[in-house]
Amino acid sequence: MQNLTPAGEQAMQFLAQRYAVSTDAVRTLLDAVHRGGGTMAQFSHPELGGSGQWMSGGMTMVGDMFNHRLQGIVAGLCAELSSLLSTTQVYLPLPTPSHAGVGGTFASNSGNWWPQELGWPSSSGSQNDTRYAIFPSTRRLALLSGQVLKIYDTLDHQIGGVQQQQGGYAGTLSFTSQRGTFTVDSLPRVN
Repeated sequence: MQNLTPAGEQAMQFLAQRYAVSTDAVRTLLDAVHRGGGTMAQFSHPELGGSGQWMSGGMTMVGDMFNHRLQGIVAGLCAELSSLLSTTQVYLPLPTPSHAGVGGTFASNSGNWWPQELGWPSSSGSQNDTRYAIFPSTRRLALLSGQVLKIYDTLDHQIGGVQQQQGGYAGTLSFTSQRGTFTVDSLPRVN
């Protein structure tokens, strides 16, 4: 479990009090919303009715199917957590492994491989030799392939998923948003 920033810890306490649930339940939802790119979540917590799902735009399911009060709590918390993730650095940065030959060229002062001015990503990961980070608050997508860093404008896409087709080229990464599936080739590049 990734550690929280002081702002993240404070938000967990505030939301737990506001919704009258434990901080553990709020943290479970935070991690689930984070994994879902801020637009969806799959979670399991006894206090939240067991297993459940949430999607921005209105879909909320909890294990206690006819408990509308609990559905409202989960929907409210997930919406607030989604907003929090897009505006606040909630997680402490993870240490990143050094890249041979990169020499810190792409690392910011915080030790991340993306430029610091992009903010904190809602989602990051890697596929083959390509690393990606999604920044909803600045509408940017960063891709690091080998030693080449490329930044794209995500336009109005609210990215909620990443897939890779066969092959190693960064263009084979595809993303899912409210507008469907697309590749980076359809996005304008930013310098």
